[in-house]
Amino acid sequence: MTSSPLLANATLFYALDAFATSGPRLMGRQAAGEGFLRGFARHADVERFYCTVDRREDAGHFARTVRDLGRAEPIEWLLRAEPAGLVQSGALHVPDPNLSSHAWRRRHIDQRAYSITGITHTTASTRSMDLITGMLTAPIQEWDALICTSTVVRATVELLLDAQADFLAARLGATRFVRPQLPVIPLGVDTKAFAPDPALRAQWRQRLGIGEDEIAALFLGRLSYHAKAHPLPMYAGLEQAARATGRCVHLIQAGWFSNTSIEDAFKASAAEYCPSVRCHFLDGRAADVRRQIWQAADLFTSLSDNIQETFGLAPVEAMAAGLPSVVSDWDGYRDTIRQGIDGIRVSTMMPPAGLGEDLANRHAAGIDDYDNYCAFSSQFVAIDPQACAAAYAQLFANPPLRHRMGANARQRAVEEFDWELVVARYQRLWAELAERRRMGVESAQRLGGRSAHPARMDPFKLFASYPTDSLSSNHVIAATDATAPRAIDEFLQSPLFKFARTKLPSPEDLNRLLDQLKMSGASTMESAVANWPEQQRDRVARSLVWLAKLGLVRIDRPRNGSGQS
Repeated sequence: MTSSPLLANATLFYALDAFATSGPRLMGRQAAGEGFLRGFARHADVERFYCTVDRREDAGHFARTVRDLGRAEPIEWLLRAEPAGLVQSGALHVPDPNLSSHAWRRRHIDQRAYSITGITHTTASTRSMDLITGMLTAPIQEWDALICTSTVVRATVELLLDAQADFLAARLGATRFVRPQLPVIPLGVDTKAFAPDPALRAQWRQRLGIGEDEIAALFLGRLSYHAKAHPLPMYAGLEQAARATGRCVHLIQAGWFSNTSIEDAFKASAAEYCPSVRCHFLDGRAADVRRQIWQAADLFTSLSDNIQETFGLAPVEAMAAGLPSVVSDWDGYRDTIRQGIDGIRVSTMMPPAGLGEDLANRHAAGIDDYDNYCAFSSQFVAIDPQACAAAYAQLFANPPLRHRMGANARQRAVEEFDWELVVARYQRLWAELAERRRMGVESAQRLGGRSAHPARMDPFKLFASYPTDSLSSNHVIAATDATAPRAIDEFLQSPLFKFARTKLPSPEDLNRLLDQLKMSGASTMESAVANWPEQQRDRVARSLVWLAKLGLVRIDRPRNGSGQS
């Protein structure tokens, strides 16, 4: 593909855990990450693919994914330890809200070198909230962006940033805060993969024993009453609707349990609250179930009541499959399911602000972990049970309405949420940020001699008061009699020193340095490094102290009597 001037590229910060759903615990962020990677690889209008990784194996997985999706463009990767290479693409995209640590690393190079973008998943964990509020004291620039997957998530992020700004103003008298851009870009879906398939529908319904005239409702996602959706409104609503309409109703719950106690609770509750509904529990981690079970259903339902939810990918997948939905009027569902057009949103209620301070304080103190914080909070979110039953009954009794809503949903998914469109929005964002980078005013410009990160200072500066002396350009360096032709190679094979090889010049260069010192006799540090390429001088200079540690060179006080540099 040939890049459009309106589109731009980015280097993906790639870690397998954030982009794969093959693990035993499938999380929403992983499904979203895998979808994004596949969507980007398939639809990105780029001439080259870039990734940065911690492990070479992850780079291999990235390359295989891109190639398997039919892209032949060159693929470049770099280790995260080499951030200077990020300037090639012009942007770094990370799969979480952690812009701050990457902004501090960029400050070591050049704050205008590239933009940084991240994305919200949950905003309820202490880590996520700390990452978001921490952006106000990190060197974030106006050409960076935190992508919010829904309008309600952006409102949450803005509230966190406002509260942190108020605190910093009261505490420090701060008046100017630089925030990243907060664009709303939804998660996407491969709409072609979800297209209705009558043959698969017949296959799955026969497999599950669902008659053609019977109703099948589908829930797909984690089966967790404390971290996803409490099942009571769904179970009770389906039972009441089945009795009211006289229809034979099946509930397919395609998901995964964290443990057997949760599984037992779901199954016992289903038997208690919807005894006349035929419940099917399927493993949603299985590839065929995850991709095909949509075909068996007449409607999708997800009554999320949990604060860890931010967007909700499953309703968009249901839309792509042409299913009408009954969902809670909650978080990102409000952005995707149009009331009365694509489905029905059931009203929700929570207590007023001020009545949850104890929950927040216990979470902040570590008394309640994240799971318990979400669980306790969700216990005080109500979904109207009568409205649930009425919504189900309306769809059960009205096949034309189901078909019309399903067709509307499918069209909306194709026109709004297909990855081809969503990836283009990402690329336009990166182009807009590049223009801001070109024209904008840099915040907290790094001054000469100052550390890039005050709390991550050069250890030889931070701990300069520890040693007797620090090497200066005037210290005198001389090779000792201990120098032998293969001394360096022998030292570097020892476990006492081998681990430091990546922070030293090559063995060949170290031997060359020793030979140089032996031939020249005693010389100043400045003279010892003068003939080396400029980009190598700092590493060669500090290796002189390492050689002194081994007893291969001697370092004497400066000839002019001065001490520290």
